[in-house]
Amino acid sequence: MERIILFDGVCNFCDGAVQFIIKRDPKAHFSFASLQSKSGQDLLTKWDLPTDTFNSMVYAKGNRIYTKSTAALKIARELKGGWPLLYALILIPKPIRDIVYDLIAKNRYKWFGQKDECMVPSPDVRKRFLS
Repeated sequence: MERIILFDGVCNFCDGAVQFIIKRDPKAHFSFASLQSKSGQDLLTKWDLPTDTFNSMVYAKGNRIYTKSTAALKIARELKGGWPLLYALILIPKPIRDIVYDLIAKNRYKWFGQKDECMVPSPDVRKRFLS
């Protein structure tokens, strides 16, 4: 089953999250694309999501699309180690979870900084990124 994560390619926090996921996904289940990339934009259009707002990661698993805190928890559930335990937070109502998610998303550039351009992955990781 195809698993795609779209992320803000110029956000340091988002880049760190992608690196975190890669390290805990040894079987390379996840593929990645920045929201700003052509692949990311094409997928956002295909999924009827905004192509000009980059305040949420998007996770697609098969034909299901998840955003914000639900995307983060669905991803955590599939990682190696103890991270799947975080999925228990799904019991918290989505509006409450998303308040925390939105607070981090709103302040991510101020708290973590941003890049001038998307990251360039190493050759061994590059194959996991949609072109």
